[in-house]
Amino acid sequence: MNSSLLSDMFFAAPELWYSVFAVFAALIFWGAAEYVRLLQEKRRNYFIRRDRDRYEETLYACRDGYFAFIYPDDRVNDAASGISERCSRRLAVLLNLDGGVETPFAEVLRSFYKDDADKIAKYVALLKEDGVSFEDRFDLKNGRKLILNGVRISGADGSVYSDVVWFRDISYIAVKIDALQNEKQEAERRERDLRDLVDNLPYPVWMRTPDSEIKTVNRKYREYAGAGGELGGGEIRELAVAARDANKTRQKNVYLNQNGERRCFEVMETPFHYEQDLDRIATVGAMIDVSNLDNLRRNLKQNQNAHLEILASLGTAIAVFDAEYKLVFYNQAFVRLWQLEDNWPEEHPSYGAFLDYLRERRLLPEVPDYPYFRSEEHKMFAAVTAPGEDLLHLPDGRSLRRIRAPHLKGGLIFAYEDITDRLTARREYNALMNVQQEILNSIEEAVLIFASNGRLQFYNQAYVNLWDADEIMLQKEPSFAEILETQKTFFSRVSDWEELKKDILNHIFSSATEAFSLNRGDGVRVECFSSLLSNESIMVLMHKTASA
Repeated sequence: MNSSLLSDMFFAAPELWYSVFAVFAALIFWGAAEYVRLLQEKRRNYFIRRDRDRYEETLYACRDGYFAFIYPDDRVNDAASGISERCSRRLAVLLNLDGGVETPFAEVLRSFYKDDADKIAKYVALLKEDGVSFEDRFDLKNGRKLILNGVRISGADGSVYSDVVWFRDISYIAVKIDALQNEKQEAERRERDLRDLVDNLPYPVWMRTPDSEIKTVNRKYREYAGAGGELGGGEIRELAVAARDANKTRQKNVYLNQNGERRCFEVMETPFHYEQDLDRIATVGAMIDVSNLDNLRRNLKQNQNAHLEILASLGTAIAVFDAEYKLVFYNQAFVRLWQLEDNWPEEHPSYGAFLDYLRERRLLPEVPDYPYFRSEEHKMFAAVTAPGEDLLHLPDGRSLRRIRAPHLKGGLIFAYEDITDRLTARREYNALMNVQQEILNSIEEAVLIFASNGRLQFYNQAYVNLWDADEIMLQKEPSFAEILETQKTFFSRVSDWEELKKDILNHIFSSATEAFSLNRGDGVRVECFSSLLSNESIMVLMHKTASA
């Protein structure tokens, strides 16, 4: 067909050709539109598949496993028709299922104990039949603990998509819960113990807020204050404010009427950081009945005052230096003894100043090292725990007996007694005794003098030589009977020593007997004489007359 023929055909029927061209163009346009629609549908399906894969992966990544009962789109009346089951990978791992994601629900139930499996089956049956959700806790045979949660998933139009049972492993959480439960029980027990401890204290205790308002009290506080009452009112509250502001414990004695009786209580308020907040300080308080102690203190004070009055009237010099070495008490005898100036003791001088005062007036014993002496005197305040005494020999010739004893309130109490005359008399007496002993030793006869109590008072050297006596024993002031026992060896030939000893004692202490003889076993005869002296002492004289 040539071009001229086509031209003739077009001009012969142009309408027909226009129609052919129009149909052909329409087909091309329709094909292009359909192609575009197919591309769009393909793109939409791609995103749908991608979103489905994402949702599936999201579900798979969930820490909870699930088992789904999926219903078909055309489900209308029969709830059990066409239902498919799907086990998640997480559930297969959690229950260690051999069938993996293809495991049927009946196989899942075998991982539970029979009673639990039956209970789960009933829950699932109600979920599938009536859409009843459930949640419960179960234990696996392998020891894990699970929470099962059954829910129905429906569309906006009310159509049912699926019933899903979620499986959550709470083994670790259960352990934590059990531990927390145990801790809670232990905390509750400790709280009960603490409450019992506080409530059974025999005295009131309380806790305040940072505003010094009463927050918590014990049973004894409620007994003392009554319902809603506050002990001590403003006086104790002021003590709490002072303790809070100073952040230090404060205490004082308060007097309250308790059961119609005025009692003394020691109140203490101790600060602490409220609720562990360093910027908020509250206090806890306690109130202890110290009425008996208060009465004792009052009686002690009265007795001390009476005691001090007695000491002040004594002729013995008395002084008290407290724990700080200060002179806190003295009597007039003390002032006279140490020749103190009138106002000087009123200044409460220290013990060191007192020693310096005496040294300046040469009223202390002469010592080569006064600082050392002064230091040792101060050490007495810590070293003296029991009464003790010593002698002070003053440069003016006086001798003082000093008694030191601990004082009740700390420090020392000193008593000074001038014993110069007593020591002089004792020296004179000792000198007299020495002269008398020398006289006795100069006598050739053996002499024994027994005091009125029957104990040996004097003997001479002649007696020691005559009887070979033990002077150590004689110095212990033995009786005459004990002395005779030491002479037993000189009468070894006597058959009845006890009878002889009895006769000798009768002769010695008999007022009718003046003299008698003793024949010793060594052949020596001893003449004995006894006489009663004016002071009721008995003097016995003995001398060797001849050999038997």
